[in-house]
Amino acid sequence: MVALAVEADVHRMALLKRHADLKNEFYERVRNETQQVPETEKRLREAVAKLKKTVANQKAEIDDLRQQVTLLAMAGAVLVDGQGTPPSPEPPPADAPDNVIPFRPTTG
Repeated sequence: MVALAVEADVHRMALLKRHADLKNEFYERVRNETQQVPETEKRLREAVAKLKKTVANQKAEIDDLRQQVTLLAMAGAVLVDGQGTPPSPEPPPADAPDNVIPFRPTTG
């Protein structure tokens, strides 16, 4: 584009801003005649490919996290349901103080 602007005796920014159609036509002719892709297009294509890969990885990670949330929610429901009603506390042994509740049944 710089060489085209110099050859046309036009400022480069004027060519890029006011004459975008000429810029597009120039790039199209360069691509067709030389069978080359402009460097900017190569970089953009690489960036697009990289971003598509990133998006695909993020979608896979989101799907994995959603599965984990579902499994954890089900595990939590099982744990809550498995508790049911709490067992009634065993009566304390006769020699225990009034404020002591045994965790395990006394064996005797």
